[in-house]
Amino acid sequence: MDLNFTGTDVCAINGTRSAPEAKYDLVVIGAGPSGIAAAIEGAANGASVLLVDENPVSGALMGNDTPLYFGGRMTAATQNSDRMLEAIFMSMPDLEKAMEAGVELLLGTTAWGVYRNGPGVQSLPEQVVGLADAERSWIVGFDRIVLATGARDLAIAFPGWNQPGVMGAAALQMLLSRYGAFSGRRIVVLGSHDLALETALLAKEHGLDVAALVEVRDDPQGDAALLAKVTAAGIATYYGQSIAASKGGLDGIESITLTDGTNIACDTVCVAIGLIPSIELVDAMHGPRALNAARGGYIPAGEANVAAVGLCAGLPDTGFDHVAYRMDWVRAALRVNAPDTIICQCEEVTLADLIGIQPPNYLPRPAAIQARSLDTLLDDGPANPDQIKRLTRSGMGVCQGRRCRDQVAMMLAIESDKPFGTIPLASHRAPVRPLPLKILAEWDEPAAMDAAWDVWFGIPTQWVPVEDIGTEYQDAHREMLYTGMYK
Repeated sequence: MDLNFTGTDVCAINGTRSAPEAKYDLVVIGAGPSGIAAAIEGAANGASVLLVDENPVSGALMGNDTPLYFGGRMTAATQNSDRMLEAIFMSMPDLEKAMEAGVELLLGTTAWGVYRNGPGVQSLPEQVVGLADAERSWIVGFDRIVLATGARDLAIAFPGWNQPGVMGAAALQMLLSRYGAFSGRRIVVLGSHDLALETALLAKEHGLDVAALVEVRDDPQGDAALLAKVTAAGIATYYGQSIAASKGGLDGIESITLTDGTNIACDTVCVAIGLIPSIELVDAMHGPRALNAARGGYIPAGEANVAAVGLCAGLPDTGFDHVAYRMDWVRAALRVNAPDTIICQCEEVTLADLIGIQPPNYLPRPAAIQARSLDTLLDDGPANPDQIKRLTRSGMGVCQGRRCRDQVAMMLAIESDKPFGTIPLASHRAPVRPLPLKILAEWDEPAAMDAAWDVWFGIPTQWVPVEDIGTEYQDAHREMLYTGMYK
C-alpha cells in the first residue's frame, strides 16, 4: 500500500493565519540604554522601528517577582501606573530622543514570544513577535530583531528566604533609582564582587542603613577601588560566611544569623551574588546559546536577523568566573539548608523533594515514585533540569522558574559531582512572561483556521490527512506512526 500523500490536506493551517497587525523593518525588545541606542541607529538608517519595553510592570507582576526579584519590598507607589510611567521618562531622557528620531515606542508591553517557520512549524505568514499589554495580545512582523532584554537577578535559597524582604540587586536598583519606591530601611547585601559593592554604595546614597556585606569566600572578590569606598562608608563585611538562619515577622525578614553565630538585624536581604543574562526569548525561539562563565552564564551565540545587545548579550568580561563563584554560594547553602528548606517557592518544593525527586506534598506519591531519588535517576543517565521539573514541579510556578531554575541546575551539578557545563540549560517556552488567560482568549483565529479544529485537536489522528479519516488508509497510518499504541 502506497502511504505517500502528495495532495493537499484541506484541514492544514498553512495559509490560514491572519497577517500580523503591523510590520516593521526592525523590532527592538528592551528600552534600556543599549536598546534605545539600537532603535535610534535603526531609525537613522531609514528603517521603520518599533521599540518595546515591559516596564512599568504591574504591581501584581512585581509581587510574583517578574521580571526581577522584587521580594515584596515595593511601596504602594508601584500601584500608580501613571506615576510609574512618568518615573520611566524622568529617569531615561533618551526615550524622548528615540521618539523624535521616528521610533515607535510601546511601554508596558511584553514581548512574550518570537516565532519563525522552521522544523515543525511552516504555517506562519512571516517571522513574528507576540506582544501583550494590560488589555490585549497581538503579533507584529519584522525583518530584523534586536534583543536588549538586560539581565535578571540570581536567587539563592537559605533558611527563611521565602519570606518578604529577600530580593535581588537589579530589583533594588530599579526600585531605588527609577521608581523611588523601595520600602526597606536596613539591608544586608550578599556578595562582595562588583555587583554587591555597587549595590551597597547605591543603598548608602539613597539613605539606607547597610548593616553588612556577607561573602562566602574568605577574601573580597570585587574591584579594589569599590571595596575601598565600601570600607570608607563604614559598612561591616563578613568573610567566609553564609546565612544559617533567619527570623521573620508580619512584614517579613527581621534578622539573619551567619554560620559563625553572628546575628544581624535587618528588614531586607539583597542577593547580589550575580546577574543572569535574560535569554528567555532567544531560547524559546530555539536560537543558539553558549555557556560563558566570564560573561555571566548562558548567552546568545549569534544568528541571522537576530542581534543581542547590552547585558542580554553577556556581562562585561573582567576575567571573573561567575559560574564558579555562584557554585561556591550554592555549596555553602547546601551545607546549612535543612531538608525542609523551600527551593521552589511557587510549588513549595523542598530540598528533600528535589534531591529525592519527589512531587510537592499536595500531589500523591505512589510507591514507585517514593522509591526513586536523584541517585537512581543518575543511574539512568545525566541529570536534566527539564526532567527534574516534570518530576518535582520545581520551576513550574507563576514566576516561571526565575527564583529557582539557576540554583536547581547548580544543585544538580553538585549532587551529581559534574561540572556545571554538563547540566543542560532548563528550556524556556513561550509565553516567557506570565499572561492572564483573558489576554490570550481573544486571539485572532480566522474561520479558515478553526474550521477543522477537531481534526487537529484529536491527537490519535493528528497527522492523518482528512481524506483518509474513516477509511482503510487511516488504520495504515496508525500502524505506521503509532506502532503498538492501539494494541
